[in-house]
Amino acid sequence: MNRAKIIKDEIFEENRRFFAIFIETRNACLALLSEAEDNLGTLVVAIPPKKGLIGPFASSTLLGTRHSTLAKILAEKIASKKGKIALVSIHLKTLQETEAGPILVRLVEKVMEKHENLTEREAEGAPA
Repeated sequence: MNRAKIIKDEIFEENRRFFAIFIETRNACLALLSEAEDNLGTLVVAIPPKKGLIGPFASSTLLGTRHSTLAKILAEKIASKKGKIALVSIHLKTLQETEAGPILVRLVEKVMEKHENLTEREAEGAPA
C-alpha cells in the first residue's frame, strides 16, 4: 500500500512569503496555497476528463468565493498534469488574484517539480 506523498515549500516574492502544502494520493491531489501562514481558503475541485476523451473539466467551487477563478485555473492545471482529481485552496491576505496569480503558478510548478523529483528518488529505492 502506497502512502500519500506530502511536500511543503514556500516562495518569497513582492516582499511577502507564500506557502504551499501539496499532498498526492493514488487518486487525488490537494494543494493548499496561502500568504504569510498556512491557512485553508477558497476551495475548488477539478475532475479531469476520462483518459482518451476530449472534453472540458468538471470543476466547482466548494468553499468561499475569493480568488475562486485563480483556484479553478490551478486545480484544472494540476488535474490535467496528474490525471487525477485536484483540490486547490487559496488564502491570500493582501494581494488580488491578478497580482498573486503568476506567483502562485510558479509556486505550484515548484512544488510539483519537487514532488516529481521525490517520486523518482523513491522509485530508485533512496529514502525520501
